[in-house]
Parts: sequence; structure tokens; C-alpha cells
Amino acid sequence: MRRTLAQEQAATDAALAAHPDLGERLGKDGISVRELLVHRIEEYARHCGHADLLRECVDGRVGQ
Repeated sequence: MRRTLAQEQAATDAALAAHPDLGERLGKDGISVRELLVHRIEEYARHCGHADLLRECVDGRVGQ
């Protein structure tokens, strides 16, 4: 099943509502909710950069 952006956002909102303290440590590794969010943002940014490199190889245009 393919989820829409609105569905993904709702799922994220629900997960965050369950952990209002972003400093709360989770799991056996004790990583905080805040650290998990930052990691996801970093991964997203990295993949966007990879997509830019691929696009540049295809069309030759260099991003700003």
C-alpha cells in the first residue's frame, strides 16, 4: 500500500505525541527522540544530495 504525504505526516505526529519529551531516552541504546529526529533529517538531506548528483550526471545542469 502506498501512503500519501498526509498519512505519513499523521503517523509521524502520532508517534511524536506519544513522546512529548524529546530528550526521552529509548531502547537498549538509550538514544533520545531528538537524536532520532536529527538523524532522519540528516539522512533525508544526504539522499537529496545524491539525487542532485544523479540529476547533474543526466542533464549536465549544476545546482546552486
